[in-house]
Amino acid sequence: MNSRSQMYTRSMKGDLVTLFEALADRTRLRLLHLMTAGEICVCYFVEVLGESQTKISRHLAYLRRAGVVAARRDGKWMHYRIVRPTDAQQARVLDCALDAAAVDRQMIRDQVALQRACCATRLPAPLQHAPKPEFARARPS
Repeated sequence: MNSRSQMYTRSMKGDLVTLFEALADRTRLRLLHLMTAGEICVCYFVEVLGESQTKISRHLAYLRRAGVVAARRDGKWMHYRIVRPTDAQQARVLDCALDAAAVDRQMIRDQVALQRACCATRLPAPLQHAPKPEFARARPS
């Protein structure tokens, strides 16, 4: 990890109720679904979901406190990724929620919008200098 990149870890709740509360919001489910392909910069969430950076950050913080998302700073960019719970029961709950989200029409539209946003030849202005999501960097050009 270079000097400009820093992992953020805080004490997180690891109980089942907290996990269900974290999954009980459509915006948070949409965020989690977008992260199933890998780590993503917060600016892509803002672009794809069409919500304010403040709202997105608040929901990501909730997911972090629930222990299902980790954050990493790289310069001015914040990147988020899913963290699989170590508890088997909680991992099953998260897997079931992500499986259900994968067939939801809005979640599918979000995934298509993310693909378009990160792979466009002319990026929207807020994404001009943003780092590409993990899945887009792994693709051959």
